[in-house]
Amino acid sequence: MSMPPQQFTPELQLNTLFERDSEGRILHTREPNPSTGSLFALVRSRTECAWAVHRDVPDNVADQLDALARTEPPAKELADEPVHAARYHALAGGRIDAGPVFTIPADIATQDDIAAVTDLSQLEKHFHGWAPNEIAGCSPILAVMKDGHAVSVCFCARRSELAAEAGLETAAAFRRRGFGGRVTAAWARAIQASERLPIYSTSWSNTASRAVARKLGLASCAADWTLSP
Repeated sequence: MSMPPQQFTPELQLNTLFERDSEGRILHTREPNPSTGSLFALVRSRTECAWAVHRDVPDNVADQLDALARTEPPAKELADEPVHAARYHALAGGRIDAGPVFTIPADIATQDDIAAVTDLSQLEKHFHGWAPNEIAGCSPILAVMKDGHAVSVCFCARRSELAAEAGLETAAAFRRRGFGGRVTAAWARAIQASERLPIYSTSWSNTASRAVARKLGLASCAADWTLSP
């Protein structure tokens, strides 16, 4: 029997982005080749907030961040900064990254001309930097193919047992053709078939990525705000 689809919550988003310890502290990112992860991460929807502090942040600073975050209100407008943004930054430092979070509806339309990427050779002509272990670690990887080579791909940038975060790349020569939306929709359907929730997020400054979300008709459900080392 198939499980009901997961419902988005800010806590689900945090647990999709980061591996966390028993106290909820961030250990590293949920990627095939993990990075350290954020010093502090806050996800706000219009009804609730969730946050996490990295394990390497000193306990006295983590306690202050936790105390502030407990009083952080939900976002009236997702594009607004958190109420305590300046104080979080003063305590933890780091680079501020922020952007909208979208979920993808189960009935999103897909097309038939999308292929699965199962071998590194399918990526090597138009994309660089992929490692062999990422083929399995980022699967499913869906692509628009030209002459047997992927020109636009959507994959699991991060994933957990309950949800997956989309990563989207289109080779420069093939942009502005609608390929990004097509592979994102196909990837979302594949994630839904695995009984996980597909999540699409980006930065406020990434106009191309936000355009994909707009063309797919996605509605933003939350906002990420993080401090990175």
